[in-house]
Amino acid sequence: MGHLDHATFGWLTPVLSYVMACTGAALALRCTVRALAAEGRSRRNWLITAASAMGTGIWTMHFAAMLGFAVGGTEIRYDVPLTVLSLVTAMAVVGLGFFVIGYGRNRVRALALGGLTTGIGVAGMHYIGMAALRLHGEIVHHFVPVVLSVVIAVVTATAAFWAALTVRAPVAVAAASLVMGGAVSSMHYTGMLGVVVHVTPSGSALPGVSAMQFIFPLAVGLGAYLFLTSAFVALSPTARERAASASAQRLSQEVV
Repeated sequence: MGHLDHATFGWLTPVLSYVMACTGAALALRCTVRALAAEGRSRRNWLITAASAMGTGIWTMHFAAMLGFAVGGTEIRYDVPLTVLSLVTAMAVVGLGFFVIGYGRNRVRALALGGLTTGIGVAGMHYIGMAALRLHGEIVHHFVPVVLSVVIAVVTATAAFWAALTVRAPVAVAAASLVMGGAVSSMHYTGMLGVVVHVTPSGSALPGVSAMQFIFPLAVGLGAYLFLTSAFVALSPTARERAASASAQRLSQEVV
């Protein structure tokens, strides 16, 4: 059995993964609030942005944490198609959950279905990402931590949607994002607690690419996307601000 190290770089990767989870959660919450105040194409676009932000944040959180993961006695490499599939899964299934919330007429039903769908998507992303690992040996997942991680993912997603439907003040959104970031990170590490690796020493070359060759550049790119999108959302006027601007323009025209 190989010795597992979840933080080979110390606190760097856990803290980085938490920051990415919080950033994705904050951006997704703000976009969902904007979506619920919009109609038509604008609502759809805000929901797509929210889903991409949450999916990107969760995926980047997972693989930022995995940069610090090491197994004694074997190198670790990643299967590129499966790694990309984990990202696509996160965005697609999380997107489905956001659209359920954005267009659902019954709030309780939308929360339950959206939270369940998104939570399964988050957990699916995690375990597809784990299936992408290539090493000399076999990875085994214990049942209880797997189930617990899925439950945490579903509860976290449901809480996120509840916050999106309820929270409006920027300070409250920031607080909710910090809590959600911690919950998403805890889902990851709960699942990792159930991982056991049976190492089979071998001198053969492993298929796939190293984390620094693929995961790190992709995570940096997605992280840049999150921060740039955050800046865009912060600078975009809210529905209330647009309404106030339109009202002011009408008043000025009437005065003239």
